[in-house]
Amino acid sequence: MSPFFVMSLLFGLIFGQTASLCAPSEYTIHVEKRECAYCLAINTTICAGFCMTRDSNGKKLLLKSALSQNVCTYKEMLYRTALIPGCPHHTIPYYSYPVALSCKCGKCNTDYSDCVRERVRTNYCTKPQKLCNL
Repeated sequence: MSPFFVMSLLFGLIFGQTASLCAPSEYTIHVEKRECAYCLAINTTICAGFCMTRDSNGKKLLLKSALSQNVCTYKEMLYRTALIPGCPHHTIPYYSYPVALSCKCGKCNTDYSDCVRERVRTNYCTKPQKLCNL
């Protein structure tokens, strides 16, 4: 291997995360309950963006620590609670949702993230909509 190739490989492994574009991004969640009269549109922030990953084609040449499939995930977050309008008294009218304060590229934690790429388009309202800006 040429010295230029080795230096390029080392540079990419060490500084690869600096090229990542993972940051809090504005997002609207639509929430509704069958018992309630309205759908609530909640403006929040989620972690979204590109994270550098390393191809496993060279896995025989590299250490396991150099082979990572990182995702854009929460570094810091808090939960807020919104009140869904038009709910009868016997229904719990609250919905808690995450707000991303900062993000990082790292391993996906299934405790608070959906780590599956398959996406189903369900973020819409079937009832009259109310907007919640918290």
